Amino acid sequence: MRTANPVAATAATAALALLAGCAALPPEQRTATITRTAHGVAHIAAPDMRTLAYGVAYAHAQDNVCQTAQQLVTVRGERSRHFGAAATALLGRRMLPNEQIDFFVAAHMDDAALAQAWASASAEAREMASGYVEGYNRFLADRAGRLPAACQGQAWVQPMTLAEFRRLQEVNLVQAGIAALADAMVGAQPPAAKAASAPSSTAADLAQPDAEAHALGLAEPPLGSNAWAFGKDVTANGRGLLLGNPHFPWAGVNRFWQMHLTIPGSLDVMGASTGHGAVVHIGFNKDVAWSHTVSTGKRFTLHELKLVPGDPTSHLVDGTPEKMRARTLTIQVRGADGTLAPKSLTLWATRWGPVIANPRLGLAWTAERAYALQDANTRNVRSVDSWLRINRAGSLEALRAAHGNLGIPWVNTIAADRAGRAMYADISVVPDVDDALLKECAPGAQAAALRTSAAGIVVLDGSRSACQWRRDAASPVPGLVAPGRMPVAIRGDWVHNSNDSFFHTHPAQRFDGVPPLVGDDVLRRPRTRSGLIEVPELVARGPVTPAAAQAQLFANRNLMARVVLPDLLAACAGTPGAPTAEARDGCAALRGWDRSNDTGARGAHLFREFWRQASAIPGVYRLPYDRAQPVATPAGLKMDDAAVAARVWEALAKVVQAVRGAGFALDAPLGSVQRPLITDEPIALHGGEDFEGVLNNLGNQFAPGIGTRGLRIDYGTSYVQTVTFDERGPVAQAILAYGQSTDPASPHATDQLRLFSAKQWPTLPFHADDVAKARVGEVLKLVRP
Repeated sequence: MRTANPVAATAATAALALLAGCAALPPEQRTATITRTAHGVAHIAAPDMRTLAYGVAYAHAQDNVCQTAQQLVTVRGERSRHFGAAATALLGRRMLPNEQIDFFVAAHMDDAALAQAWASASAEAREMASGYVEGYNRFLADRAGRLPAACQGQAWVQPMTLAEFRRLQEVNLVQAGIAALADAMVGAQPPAAKAASAPSSTAADLAQPDAEAHALGLAEPPLGSNAWAFGKDVTANGRGLLLGNPHFPWAGVNRFWQMHLTIPGSLDVMGASTGHGAVVHIGFNKDVAWSHTVSTGKRFTLHELKLVPGDPTSHLVDGTPEKMRARTLTIQVRGADGTLAPKSLTLWATRWGPVIANPRLGLAWTAERAYALQDANTRNVRSVDSWLRINRAGSLEALRAAHGNLGIPWVNTIAADRAGRAMYADISVVPDVDDALLKECAPGAQAAALRTSAAGIVVLDGSRSACQWRRDAASPVPGLVAPGRMPVAIRGDWVHNSNDSFFHTHPAQRFDGVPPLVGDDVLRRPRTRSGLIEVPELVARGPVTPAAAQAQLFANRNLMARVVLPDLLAACAGTPGAPTAEARDGCAALRGWDRSNDTGARGAHLFREFWRQASAIPGVYRLPYDRAQPVATPAGLKMDDAAVAARVWEALAKVVQAVRGAGFALDAPLGSVQRPLITDEPIALHGGEDFEGVLNNLGNQFAPGIGTRGLRIDYGTSYVQTVTFDERGPVAQAILAYGQSTDPASPHATDQLRLFSAKQWPTLPFHADDVAKARVGEVLKLVRP
C-alpha cells in the first residue's frame, strides 16, 4: 500500500504539520493548475501565493526531483553520511569535498536565526515558503516508488521541512560570500591546532587550499552574463527591447527552469529561475522585461585581527582582549564498508564573523594575526520580496523601487519597458565602506594589497570597533549602501553589462558618488569590450529588432582573435624568429579560420587552447591596457620581444601537440569538438570562452581544456531571451540551452540543446488564449490540502 511507504508517510505528516491551524477553504480556492507548452515550459496558475508555490514545487519536481533531493542533502549537512567524506559536490559555485560542505553547513546554518529573520518577510513570502514545502512533499508522496533512476529507492530522498526551505534560500544568497570561502572557513585552525599531529586532527584533513586561480576567482566570479536593453530611440517599434543572456552552470542548483506564474488580478509573470521558489528571477510581465548580470559589488569584507600574545584564540578590540567563540561540530561520515562514524571539528568566530584562513592569499592564522569574514548577504530574507516586487513592476520606476529594500544579493538589473526606455541598475547588497573608512581602517600592507590584486578582497582593521560598516540613515539595512547612492541609468538609446562595473554601461553615461566597493573603472573582461563594440555596431545598422539582437549574439565573433592573430600570423610568416614546425602548422590552421566560434568554424578550438595559455604570458601584448582606451586595449602581440615571442611559440607548439594528442585535427570544425557534458548525444555547440571575448559564453567550470572527448561544456549561455512589446503586451522568444529536466529519461532533458545548436528561438506563449492554443498534454489540477 502506498501509505506504507516511509517517504509517503513522512511527507504526509510534514504536510499536516505545516497545515495545522489553517482554516479549511473550498477546493476551488486551493487548486493549482499546471499547463505545459512546447519543450515542457510550465504555466502555473492559482488563486493565492501559497497555492501557486504548491504548484510550482510540484511542477519543478516533475522535472528535477533528484536535483532538489540532492540539494536537500547538502543543506542538511549530510553529504558525508550518504556519499562519503572525500566525494565532491557543488556548494553554490564551488566544487568541494563533502566533509568540507557538511562542516560549513553545520557552522553557518542557524535555524532559529533564520526563522526569526523570515518572520520579518512579508506574509506572502512566508506563504510561498509553506506552499513550496507542501508541493514538493506532495510530489514525493504521489510518486513514491516511481522516482527517476538517479534517486529511486535512495535513503537520502526525504521530505522537505520549512527550515530546510529556508536553508535552500540561504545557500543561494551567500554563494558570493562566505560559501565561496567555505574551505577557508573549515580549514581555519589556530597555530597550535595546526601543529598537532594526532590522526584525528581535522586541520590536517581539511587544510587543502584552493589553487590560486580559484582563490582569485573571487574578483571575477564564475557566474557571468550579458544583458542589453534598448530604448525607443533605437528600436524598430519604438518600444523597449531586452536581450538577456545569463551564463550559469548547466548542472546544480544554479540551473534555470522556465515557468509562467499567474494569480488572477495579482501576478502574471514569465521567465526562468534558479533554486527553489515561486518567483521569476529573469523574465517579463506585460509591461517590463529584465535580466541580471553578476555585478562587481563586494559582498563581504575581511577583518584583520590582532591576536593577544600567547593566546591565538583571543584578539584585541580597542585594546581590550576578546575571546573567540569556539564551536565543536560533529558530522556523520560513511566509511568504505558503509558504517557511520562521527567526526568532529572546532571552528571559530568573532564579533565580525567566522575566522577564515587561506595561506595562498597571505591570509594565514599565525600567532600574531588572523582574519574574520563579515558577509552582507547572511540571512538576507529580503530577496524573495524584492523579486516579488520586480515580478509585478509596471514600469521602470516601479522596477527600480522594487530594489529599495536591498534584497537583490549579487546582481545588476538590466531592463526595458513597453514605454520605450532602457535601464541599468546595480542596487544590490554591498557593504557601506567609503574611501575614508578604507583609509582609516587600513590593515597591514600585505592584506591591504589584496584589494588591488586580482583577488579584489577588501580587508579592514579588525582591532578597532570603529572599523565597522557605515550606518547611513537613508539605508533600509544598517551597514549596506543606500539605494540612492547606487548606480542607476535610464536612457532612450541603450545600456549593456557583461560583468564589468557600472562605469561601462554606455560610453556617454556618467555616475557620481558611487562608493568604492560597488566597482571601479577598470575594464577587465574581453566580453565587455565585445559588447561595447558590437552593441553600437548593431544600433548603427538601423533600428534594432529582436531578430537582429539574436543574430548579433549568436554571430559568435571572437574578439581576441581579431586583436592578436594579425601579429601572430605576421611573425609566423618569417620575422622575428622562426617557430617550430608544430607552431607553423598551428599558424596554417589559424590562417584559415574565420575568427568566429560557430559550429562550422575551422580552427576555433585551436585558438581557444592557444589563447588559454598565451594570454597569461607576462608582457604578451604589444599595446598594454590603457584605462583611457579600455575598448581598444590591450592589443597585439609583442613579437619583437624575443623572450615573449619564444613563450608564444612554445605555447602554440604545445597546444598543437595537445589537440592532436586528443585526436582532433587542427582545422576541425568547432561543432565536432565542442559538445555538452550533460549528455553523450553528439550535439554541436557554438560559442566561446570569456577570455576570448565571445559574447555567447560557453566553457567548463572544473575541467577546462581539450581532452579525448573534446571540449565538454557544462557552463555558459543558459536561459537566453529577447523581449519586446506590442499593443497586447510582451513578445518574447527564449531558449533554455539545456532543457527543463535533469532526468535523462525525460523528453525535455536535451530538446532545447538542439534548438540552441540550430540557433532556433521559440516564441513563448504568454496570453491565456495563446497558452491554451499551445498546450501540450493534459492540464494537471492539484488541490492543496
